[in-house]
Amino acid sequence: MTSRERLLTVMRGEMPDCVPASPDTSNMIPARMTGLPFWDIYLYQKIPQWKAYIDCVKYFGYDAFMDGFVPVLFEELGEIDRDVKEAIVLRDEDRIVSRRYRKANGKLFWDEKANVYFRSNPPVRDVDPVKAGADFIPNHYETVEKTGPYAGIEGEELLRIAKDELGEHGVLGVWCGRTTFVTNEEQVYAYYDDPDAFEEASREYLKRMEKRFTRLMQMKTRPDFICTGGSGTLVFQTVEMFRRLGLPVMKRIAELCHEHGIPSHVHSCGPEKELVKICHDETCLTVIDPLEIPPMGNCDLKQIKQLYGDKLVLKGNLHTTNVMLRGSPEDVARASRQAIDDAAAGGRFILSTGDQCGRDTPDANIFAMVETARTYGRYL
Repeated sequence: MTSRERLLTVMRGEMPDCVPASPDTSNMIPARMTGLPFWDIYLYQKIPQWKAYIDCVKYFGYDAFMDGFVPVLFEELGEIDRDVKEAIVLRDEDRIVSRRYRKANGKLFWDEKANVYFRSNPPVRDVDPVKAGADFIPNHYETVEKTGPYAGIEGEELLRIAKDELGEHGVLGVWCGRTTFVTNEEQVYAYYDDPDAFEEASREYLKRMEKRFTRLMQMKTRPDFICTGGSGTLVFQTVEMFRRLGLPVMKRIAELCHEHGIPSHVHSCGPEKELVKICHDETCLTVIDPLEIPPMGNCDLKQIKQLYGDKLVLKGNLHTTNVMLRGSPEDVARASRQAIDDAAAGGRFILSTGDQCGRDTPDANIFAMVETARTYGRYL
């Protein structure tokens, strides 16, 4: 089987030739492998993140589960604002600080938050510009011009190009929905001050996502699955918050996916055991990951499989630090075999990692994971 066939077979609940191996390498490893400063990937997009990821997949030979970072946006849905520009307001040898702005009536109106792009790490977004060392009202700025070969390509055309580039190396998902509406301390306080306002925002957001889903399904080139999750669903949100805000969105998008015969997916790093149960019992979701173990998460893969593997495709969950980053290839192979033993029986399992393999993860460890899946990863 090709990687694409293997993953599609698993998502249908059927048995492929072997357990797919799909480590989470969505950001740091692909950016590192380009040899470019990370800001060339995330800010200038000389090689956009999605292209760097596909190049990484082809190098390692794993089964690409490409979850939502091809930016398929539609101007008619208000997802593209051509009046908003991004400008560099501060730079040094190791970082670039940028702000977004809009020009109206001859004046510049700056976003309150800034983005910080680093030479050797992914960016940090939505930070206080003063804390980043920049002036709150910039005295000078340099508007960013995207320079890569895909600059200006949008919507369905971008999806078609990315799918052609990925080919049979895996499957490609596009985002539609989210599970997180409270993502920081300030929003926790704001929620308890006015929960009704958050619920109204959730309802309005769902209306937009239903329109977005319809637009995605109208395309000739369609995604292979829909990403409708959000990192850290139960980090700042309680289960009760999620039920009121995120679950209605996720449940509805999963229903629409089911009606249209397209798989749905939730990625949610951090504590996830309660989320897995809700997804299994109350939604028609297809795939969930990364099922992280303590201390980052609270999932036991063997237990999760026994409780919820009859319906959900489980994707996880080798430790990205102790095993993938600091371990040897033998450690990775051993952990991979254990995960396969714990979760492969009966199908519906994709061998993966916890959230985001670190930048300096040894190549040999990723190769060891793939090799173990190919040789040991037989479904029972």
